Amino acid sequence: MDMKLYGYSFLHCFLILLFIFFILILSGFFNSTSFSIFSRSNFQSSISVPAVQLQTLVSHSDQIHDVHSANSSYTSPVNQFRNSTAIRKISKLISREEELLEQGLARARASIRKAGTSSVIVSSIAGVNRSDVDRVVVYRNRAAFYRSYLEMERRFKVYVYSEGDLPIVHDGPCKDIYTIEGRFIQEMEHGARRFRTTDPRRAHVYFMPFSVTWMVKYLYKPLTYDLTPLRQFVSDYVRVVSTKYPFWNRTCGADHFMLACHDWGPHASRANPFLYNTSIRVLCNANTSEGFNPRKDVSLPEIHLYNGNFPPQLLSPPPANTSRPYLAFFAGGLHGPIRPLLVNQWKDRDSDLRVFEYLPKDLDYYSFMLQSKFCLCPSGHEVASPRIVEAIYAECVPVILSNYYVLPFSDVLRWDAFSVQVNVSEIPRLKEVLSSVPEDKYKNLKEGLRAVRRHFVLNQPAKRFDVFYMILHSIWLRRINLRLA
Repeated sequence: MDMKLYGYSFLHCFLILLFIFFILILSGFFNSTSFSIFSRSNFQSSISVPAVQLQTLVSHSDQIHDVHSANSSYTSPVNQFRNSTAIRKISKLISREEELLEQGLARARASIRKAGTSSVIVSSIAGVNRSDVDRVVVYRNRAAFYRSYLEMERRFKVYVYSEGDLPIVHDGPCKDIYTIEGRFIQEMEHGARRFRTTDPRRAHVYFMPFSVTWMVKYLYKPLTYDLTPLRQFVSDYVRVVSTKYPFWNRTCGADHFMLACHDWGPHASRANPFLYNTSIRVLCNANTSEGFNPRKDVSLPEIHLYNGNFPPQLLSPPPANTSRPYLAFFAGGLHGPIRPLLVNQWKDRDSDLRVFEYLPKDLDYYSFMLQSKFCLCPSGHEVASPRIVEAIYAECVPVILSNYYVLPFSDVLRWDAFSVQVNVSEIPRLKEVLSSVPEDKYKNLKEGLRAVRRHFVLNQPAKRFDVFYMILHSIWLRRINLRLA
């Protein structure tokens, strides 16, 4: 019986998308240049400051502007397979409760638009303390971000599916390199009272709390590189929630999200085509060359807690005027294509650039970070690196050496205000590039690090503006960008 229902729900979603495709053809949509948005080859080779366009699916009476500043260079493709005609057709299926939710989101969008285009001082906005107001330089549009954040706290509701058993569902790693995966699941399951609802009809989004890391631990057979068990589990989970509840089929999963920090998170999401192409995927492996779509997916910061706690050396970085004798630092294995280039070029070549393959046991990793002006953050096998967050904690300016990586929270944060991005081709000139950063700019980058640090701190329980809240805000932005009615 379940399989028949699942087949029906899949066919139902397919027919809806086919109908939308037909409407777009009749409307002449594919005659415009926007047809090229479906080609992955249109992604730029490196995306450092992507942003969410909040006006994508808004009617003329509810038109709003970007949350980010107008001078953004982000031109990544948009998943615009719906137009207003198709949305009106789909809206006949929407209940009264869902209509009320959409009306609330429309008011939120209008409030964000007003804040983003006005000259109101952020500290005068109700609910924002002066201590919460940082330098404008680290935000794309500070007023819009704070208004959006307050609207999220006021309205956003998440329904967490109860289906599934421990340990693969409702649990995850809370230490080591995939810490953020388990910590988010734990906070969503046992905290987050402000956001969690037990009434699915009141929810804006639906969370599927399975852990890809625990799938790898309990289902994967080592050294086989066979991901079939992971995909089968994810496929079965989607089948269960789509047959037991009406919410997945209502939107083909567009208001559902999964979260995974393991490198194989994107591969696991391929188990269901709507999960991969339509749902919100919150991923550490935010690689646009592997299908990550920043219009609907969320980049998850990778945080490495060796024993479940922060390294004590990074809890209180030294004063800003403390001398940092080294220009740059890196130590790590030769994973992926970028690190060998860095190590072969700079290992034992320059006393200012301290580059190691593996740090000798008599040297301390975090001491080098705290003594370096810049911390080199090259991608490994996948794009994300915990060094980025560690560098922020150490107030060591991150140097991003990566291709196709969408940086976390770049919907609202200006990464060029607290980091440096260097093209991989510039690795031979790395010392020249970093040495040419003017001292006043370096001081501004250090100030930017102090301003954004709180957004990357993993508190237990979660606190306002910390990494848990910022992840939710990124999901909130993508939900705002989806109009059901």
